[in-house]
Amino acid sequence: MHRTFKYKLDFYYQQTLIYLMTLVLYAGIKGSFVENEFVFVFKDPIVGIIIFFFLIALVTLLLNLYRERRLVVEDHRIVFHSRKREREVRIDEIEWMHIGRERMVQTAGRFQQITIKLKGRRRPFRVRVGRYERDRELVAEMERLAQHVPKRKHRRFDFRRSTEQ
Repeated sequence: MHRTFKYKLDFYYQQTLIYLMTLVLYAGIKGSFVENEFVFVFKDPIVGIIIFFFLIALVTLLLNLYRERRLVVEDHRIVFHSRKREREVRIDEIEWMHIGRERMVQTAGRFQQITIKLKGRRRPFRVRVGRYERDRELVAEMERLAQHVPKRKHRRFDFRRSTEQ
């Protein structure tokens, strides 16, 4: 059985719409009516800045739509999928797995990040749960997989050893 979790694009849609609404409102306020015709002012530098931000937001949204990022969780593997690349992680390759909070991010919720350390890889994968649709199902699936994988070993700092030297 496998479950597919799509990458959320809500933020990109909202960002693009906010810049578009800002442009329309500012143009509506700054524009002028001359002989029953509305004249849009392009010479205003603020309009140029708003258009620039709108175009950047639109390009970012379109690029993320094109990438089609997904996370596929199966019984014996996890697949990080995008349009041009697919990275497969088999369960037997996982050294440890940790489901918990990110230290530097202060958001609501107990489960923010899933850290997966592979045996032959130096740095772990970090899956930010909030970036995928159906985040509670994703956490439940990862917890089910984590039962077959060793837990993260916490580093302990021994004060006695460091003061004796």
